[in-house]
Amino acid sequence: MLLQSLSEACGLSGNEAEVRNLILKEVQGLVDEHRIDSLGNLITLKRCSSTGAARPRRVMIAAHMDEVGLMVTHIEKSGHLRFSKVGGLDDRTLLSKVVLVGNDRVPGVIGAKPIHLLKEKERHQVVETDQMYIDIGTSSKEETERAVKRGDYVAFATRFSRLEGGLVKGKAFDDRAGCAALIELLRGRGSYPSDLYGVFTVQEEIGLRGARVAAYAVEPDYAFAFEGTVCDDLPKKKDLSPTTILGGGAAITLADRSFFADKRLVKLLVETAEKNGVPYQFKQPMVGATDAGRIHLAREGVPSVAVAVPCRYIHSPVNILSLSDFENLVRLMSLALVALPTLWPSP
Repeated sequence: MLLQSLSEACGLSGNEAEVRNLILKEVQGLVDEHRIDSLGNLITLKRCSSTGAARPRRVMIAAHMDEVGLMVTHIEKSGHLRFSKVGGLDDRTLLSKVVLVGNDRVPGVIGAKPIHLLKEKERHQVVETDQMYIDIGTSSKEETERAVKRGDYVAFATRFSRLEGGLVKGKAFDDRAGCAALIELLRGRGSYPSDLYGVFTVQEEIGLRGARVAAYAVEPDYAFAFEGTVCDDLPKKKDLSPTTILGGGAAITLADRSFFADKRLVKLLVETAEKNGVPYQFKQPMVGATDAGRIHLAREGVPSVAVAVPCRYIHSPVNILSLSDFENLVRLMSLALVALPTLWPSP
């Protein structure tokens, strides 16, 4: 399963090569051109089916390859590893997790002082990362240095599996779900009425960096950012509206902390969904940030919108999503790309 392969690949920010190589194998034969830029973005082009236009409209769809994780910063005399976070991680989710260190995927466990040795006040505090360590089973610094080194990336050792109700669990659905959706879009039909640039970006989790560079190079007329987005539909004491819900369909962003969605593109998505009976929902405004936050500022500006698969527990070692939401994102965008020229006809 494509989503499983992408989820289980290791690709933290700045180290996306494994994910990129996997994607490249999937898209070869589906696109007319592809290249890897100086930052590591994979930029693909599927030429349009239209003829006669001076220059076909360019639509860019971005999905980021990188995931959150850790990096080794120090090796103790005891052989234990100290680390820093790569991307936004909650310290509460880290303790006792199994991890894979470095290119050789050396297994380890994140540990801290056991509860038996905690002072009373410490039992009511969140253990912070500077109090944690990674244990790979070695007993000295010299032994550890034969297996790993400072600067090695650390990924969570989460296996993909199916749950009840059409749900799946795995790691890095933010944004391997978006990457898988973009691949399915490139696979799904012969061509689209606009030149489609499918861009698999790097370093989104540490500042939306790859998208900024890619958008400058592509010069799109309009853009979509595919994401795995926040879902908080768990039981609560108060009846609060969740950010998104699993099974509610693709989540359209109206605004987040990085951009305001183009109202024409939001209208296109909503009208396309309603006309074709595709479930959709709106993500709670002003939450999070996406590649659209950098794309819409490229050159003279790019009308942009983000559309996503809701995921429970994103930015943690394990995520959950609904396959129906994933499928409805692909279906909605496939239909919207066909309808897009009615919004902005080519010159």
